[in-house]
Amino acid sequence: MRLLKNAAFAAFLLATPCAASATTITIATVNNSDMIIMQKLSKQWEKQTGNKINWVVLEENVLRQRVTTDIATHGGQFDVITIGSYETPIWAKQGWLAPLNNFPASYDYNDLLPQVRSALSVGNTLYAAPFYAESSFTMYRKDLFAKAGLTMPEQPTYAQIEQFADKLTDKSKQQYGICLRGKPGWGENMAYLSTLVNTYGGSWFNMDWKPQLTTAPWENAINFYVDLMKKDGPPGADSNGFNENQALFSTGHCAMWIDSTAAAGKLEDPTQSQVAGEIGFVKAPIAVTTHGAGWLWAWALAVPSTTKHEKTAESFIAWATSQKYIDLVGKTEGWVVAPPGTRTSTYDNADYLKAAPFAKATIAAINAADPNHPTLNPVPYTGVQFVAIPPFQQIGTVVGQDMAGALTGRSTVSAALQSAQDSTTAAMQQAGYLK
Repeated sequence: MRLLKNAAFAAFLLATPCAASATTITIATVNNSDMIIMQKLSKQWEKQTGNKINWVVLEENVLRQRVTTDIATHGGQFDVITIGSYETPIWAKQGWLAPLNNFPASYDYNDLLPQVRSALSVGNTLYAAPFYAESSFTMYRKDLFAKAGLTMPEQPTYAQIEQFADKLTDKSKQQYGICLRGKPGWGENMAYLSTLVNTYGGSWFNMDWKPQLTTAPWENAINFYVDLMKKDGPPGADSNGFNENQALFSTGHCAMWIDSTAAAGKLEDPTQSQVAGEIGFVKAPIAVTTHGAGWLWAWALAVPSTTKHEKTAESFIAWATSQKYIDLVGKTEGWVVAPPGTRTSTYDNADYLKAAPFAKATIAAINAADPNHPTLNPVPYTGVQFVAIPPFQQIGTVVGQDMAGALTGRSTVSAALQSAQDSTTAAMQQAGYLK
């Protein structure tokens, strides 16, 4: 509790609006490591304000389903929800989210990274405050590369990734050349696979909103992925999402992993990772274009319009997404695991930069991601690893199941893509995008 004696931090908490009497709020969040830290440190907010938190902590796919169902049906189960760059503008336009305009001056909205703030706003109004933000990049074991006499370029091609993976796979040691997401879900395997398709020159839709899942770029990208994972990936990859691959990498089972920049903090934390200090970070790989090779995402906290405790919910969000909270994590948990990708001040902080060898690569990847130009040719949508239209959540979930089927061999790649094309076409017709 020594930190609560810090005058500036205490002043911030006191300035944060809260309910006049003790209130219990229910918060739905994902079971990622950053949120587990938030849950732990939130006891300080509870003590300072007198309020209490009922936590609902869920696996990513389950969280998305529960929160989406609740908000679409106006169920009112939650006072704070964890959502992302996809849901926020769509739900805000539906009137499902409360605007977040009234945080204290010390919150400093202008410190939020512009591209992250923009992705969570409609017009100039913020509807979800970023807890951490990310792009994607290539993480690799420097020690394994050195031992094998390999050199990782600053931006590898996927052909090079395959060559490296072939040389570094040693299944007798449970060492796999590459770990990639295989767990089905629009925000799980399809987050990665969309970037793979993008850099192969593919797209979800053409300018007339016709699905493109049976075109050559999709065939080439998914065949590459399936072949690579069969040769050089871990067994049971169709069950591995972000958290599972993070665990595999941190325990020494992956020579390379292409995934969220937010993974780096845990991997470089020696209390959580067996390979801390042995990891290199370079740009996401490319095939035929650099467009859309790395994604852009923010996990953010929002207040559903159905809440009966709006001020208390806002108080918690203002605390949990503030610069002061990032400082608190750095001082209590270690700067290497401070929430990344949200504030300019984080990347001006000498303590963070010293502790986080991935910091410069992270901010460069976030700055390079361009949701307005996600692939080689013009498309009618925005979003890199998702399509920013309401039907996409359903579409991406179904397509993710088809791609997992191809990965396990339950279907061929061609059959999986044809199934995905058919279901996507039907969904777009039902939604009125296609005649």
